[in-house]
Amino acid sequence: MKNGVRGLCILARPCHCISNRRRASPERSPLFFYALLLLLLCTSCSRIGGKTPSIEFTRVPPADRGGPDFLDTIEGRVKGAKPQQKIVVFTHNNVWWVQPGRNEPYTAIKPDSTWSSSTHVGMEYAALLVDPSYQPPAAMDALPAVGAGVVAIATVPGDPSKHVQRHVVQFSGYEWVARAAPSDRGGKCDYDPANVWTDENGALHMRISGTPGAWKCSEISLTSSLGYGTYVFVMRDVSKLEPAAVFSTFTWDGPAEKENHREFDIEVGRWGEDSRENARYAIQPYYVAGNVSRFVIPAGSFAHSIRWEAGRIQFKTVRGTNISFRGPSLAEHSFQSGVPSPGNERVRMSLYAFQRGPRPLEKGAEIVVEKFQYSP
Repeated sequence: MKNGVRGLCILARPCHCISNRRRASPERSPLFFYALLLLLLCTSCSRIGGKTPSIEFTRVPPADRGGPDFLDTIEGRVKGAKPQQKIVVFTHNNVWWVQPGRNEPYTAIKPDSTWSSSTHVGMEYAALLVDPSYQPPAAMDALPAVGAGVVAIATVPGDPSKHVQRHVVQFSGYEWVARAAPSDRGGKCDYDPANVWTDENGALHMRISGTPGAWKCSEISLTSSLGYGTYVFVMRDVSKLEPAAVFSTFTWDGPAEKENHREFDIEVGRWGEDSRENARYAIQPYYVAGNVSRFVIPAGSFAHSIRWEAGRIQFKTVRGTNISFRGPSLAEHSFQSGVPSPGNERVRMSLYAFQRGPRPLEKGAEIVVEKFQYSP
């Protein structure tokens, strides 16, 4: 009986201590120490294995609406990346464009955690740390949120203290910019502004220089959009171009993917094939039935015209340099379906090596455009 009473007294003693305000302070409570230990362990684990990845920029290109013709280098550093993760760079010009292009969107992270990528020049730049499962789009209106393969995102405005070096050509009373960045037109091609010039008579020369496997192509674009109207191109003999050399004069609006870039073309070439037909008129997409009209350009000079109006594009080619187009035509065709409306398109002329055909380019090429003319 006494033992039972003693047990009750022992059990009751804490209550007696509380009632007499002899309770231990919270700092001395075993529960407090357990909670503190757990918090320290969690914090330590977070610092060791749960570090939030981050991206920083160490080199930023200029802030400029350079578009597809100008390249620069962007560089940075990553903290907390896993071995299989990579960087995806985007440039903002109206929309976010993957860099340096849709065919090579991933940038490797070096062992010292740095990364470097070529990029087209824009007003703003973004770098995404991504898992191998992430498939970047070619273009998008807004950057994605973290999640679904995107681990971290960093953005930076272009550097206003830097400037893009433009290569300007004056031809037929218009200002043109020579391309200095690669493109994937016909396969990945490098472009050299030195391959474009005008002679003492004002004629435009464009060439492909270099050696097989290392060709330097040429391309120029107008600095402003002209819209509906008549476009005329007078050219010297192109009949001796190799099958893999292609000359194209076309309109192009890079961001307008849904409108097929507002592209329509006069193209001279055989795309690496031994074909008699060496020219075609086209609206995009070219693979749609009825969007291409092929013909043959023999030796000699020819004038090409494009009449672009609402719902219709009329192509015509005549012999010689007569831009009145009143004589008999060598070829002509009218497209009345899929005709784009004006936007931010620019007229371009490009001479490039087509690398996807059976016959590669062997000796390079040169063409001469005597005159360009536009009338509303």
